[in-house]
Amino acid sequence: MIVEEVYLMVELKNLQAFLKSKITGKTLYALPKQWIEHSFSQYGGKLSMKDGSCFVDPYEYFSLVIEQIVQNDDGADYSKSLARLKGEKDASWLMSSKMYGALPRATVAYNHKGFGSFEPEDIFGYRESGTFLKMISLLPYLKNLGINILYMLPISKMSNVFKKGEIGSPYAVKNPIELDDSYADPLLDGIDVQEQFKALVQAAHLLGIRIVLDFIPRTASRDSDLIKEHPDWFYWIKIEELASYKPPYVPELPFKIPDPDDLDIIYSNEEVKKHLGKFTLSPDKIDPEKWEKVKHMDGSVLSNIAKEFGIITPPGFSDWVNDPQPTWDDATFLRLYLDHPALSQRYISKDQPPYVLFDVVKSSKFPGNEPNIPLWEYLSDIIPTYQKRYGIDGARIDMGHALPSELQDMIISKAKSIDPAFGLIAEELEMKNDVKAKNEGYECILGNSWYVVVRSREFYEFIEETVPNLVVPFIASCETPDTPRIVARENGSKLKYLAPALLYLAPNAIPYINSGQEIEELQPMNLGLDNTIYGKTILPPDDQFYGKLAFFDYYAMHWNNADGSMYNYLKWLLKLRNELSDLYSGEFRYAYLNYQDGFTANYSFWKEEKGFIVLGNLDLVHERYIEVFVSETAGRSIEVENVVVISRYGKKKLPISGTNVIPLNLLPADFLIVLVNYEV
Repeated sequence: MIVEEVYLMVELKNLQAFLKSKITGKTLYALPKQWIEHSFSQYGGKLSMKDGSCFVDPYEYFSLVIEQIVQNDDGADYSKSLARLKGEKDASWLMSSKMYGALPRATVAYNHKGFGSFEPEDIFGYRESGTFLKMISLLPYLKNLGINILYMLPISKMSNVFKKGEIGSPYAVKNPIELDDSYADPLLDGIDVQEQFKALVQAAHLLGIRIVLDFIPRTASRDSDLIKEHPDWFYWIKIEELASYKPPYVPELPFKIPDPDDLDIIYSNEEVKKHLGKFTLSPDKIDPEKWEKVKHMDGSVLSNIAKEFGIITPPGFSDWVNDPQPTWDDATFLRLYLDHPALSQRYISKDQPPYVLFDVVKSSKFPGNEPNIPLWEYLSDIIPTYQKRYGIDGARIDMGHALPSELQDMIISKAKSIDPAFGLIAEELEMKNDVKAKNEGYECILGNSWYVVVRSREFYEFIEETVPNLVVPFIASCETPDTPRIVARENGSKLKYLAPALLYLAPNAIPYINSGQEIEELQPMNLGLDNTIYGKTILPPDDQFYGKLAFFDYYAMHWNNADGSMYNYLKWLLKLRNELSDLYSGEFRYAYLNYQDGFTANYSFWKEEKGFIVLGNLDLVHERYIEVFVSETAGRSIEVENVVVISRYGKKKLPISGTNVIPLNLLPADFLIVLVNYEV
């Protein structure tokens, strides 16, 4: 009998072999010292230092990183999701997760020349913008930080037309099935981007890190690859109307998502009527014969349509009435229904071409009667394609709340049929939608912790009332790719410590570190939430990246400015969460204090006579004297044998005896973790 040998992790091992064969011994490739210091106990390759950067032979460095990772190989097939590998039947693994969010092209971007300015491609042929190979090299750094989920913003093929900045937005997806070639590293010449991403997933899984990706089923780039075969999956406007295209203004309504009762007002509005007149049929419907010729022309199909038909895909806008933000020039909505919204049809003439308006965008609330089934089938197959090709572990569904419920069900059920423990994150920013998200099949919600952390009263209510009662966990984030950086907020020098402590240790929390948070990056990646146009001017004017946003421009994190203190602080918090993990399955209780004035956020967990209490002073100016009544807090008589108080300054035992009252002082914007009959 001939036994066929099975080769596992071929892609990762091929990368290692290729890199090893190219070693030159020349240390000409600059890297942040943090990557090396936090990834190796001792780097074994050639290394030189200059101006805060480490200079290595890139082939030796990356091969040694992979060699270190591959040491964890136990013969399992790490090209599968970790859930399938472990035989997990549900996504409960999310409850013990610590997540790092990355935009790879910016997260691992660096000036590898070691001199001059950052360039996407430099004189030595190095790709200074981020690549999958460099993400592999960051994995030990993340593992050391305590991360077990790497969440990446869209990595699919993106468009380079109608760009908002220097490069295309990752959300302007030109082809959702293909990976963007910019993530292929030239050092791996001859190895395609798909193989490089497979290697990244395998390397992450070897370290116990799951891969979660962002998917965008509601929109596409305006020059999407899908246009050539399916022009009727898109909306179209006359080119001469493009300059004036924007969300119509309806003065009788506030800034809000419309309700059915608002349709009379919306469709009687003269600006809305003019807006409807901008739309036209798709090119295949206007002139089928001409379309057959145009779609076979050389060059961009969208450009050819514009020249030959005088029409173009419109930019996107939100589902809010009177939205003041500009249109999304690089993205357009997909036509999910073949007819108009059912509730709106009585307001529209029978010959009205397919159009985009608030009700069309919010198709979950205003569905049509004729689903675009071929498009739905295509969209619901995207995540399964990544599951089968790459073995990813989870997904965030962008604008899932706006999708028709039936389409959302298709997307979720197909993913779950392949992997019942596949993790799905709902883009629900309102905490009250936790029940809705769970009923729809999601395992956690984004939430709005990034909003409340800078608003003391709301933060207090969030900790005291909201998070303990959630039916699904939330992403505990001080900042996200769409928000201001926590360190750049008002009182950021205090909140950067207080906010993650209260959030990461909270009930139902999935601690989240936004790429750059651990090095105190100042500039936001995007201005989408809780920000203004001035948000992109946080950096000093003489900084190369002043005025730039990582979503739209070439951007490299300021790795050389980091001193490691915030990295070590966040690492300590995540480690503390792990050490207290057995108590989280115990009884949740609010702390019983001598007084409560709405500034001392608190919660506790208990198992028999052991417990921990978290206290946070949300008053950024005044000190608080607090007395914790232990027995009342635990809800039963507790004999206090020892008390350990932990802060970011260290830990100490309190000389408590003969009493169940623990006296404490809380400095402004400070926190304490109080361990009762429990030590870490």
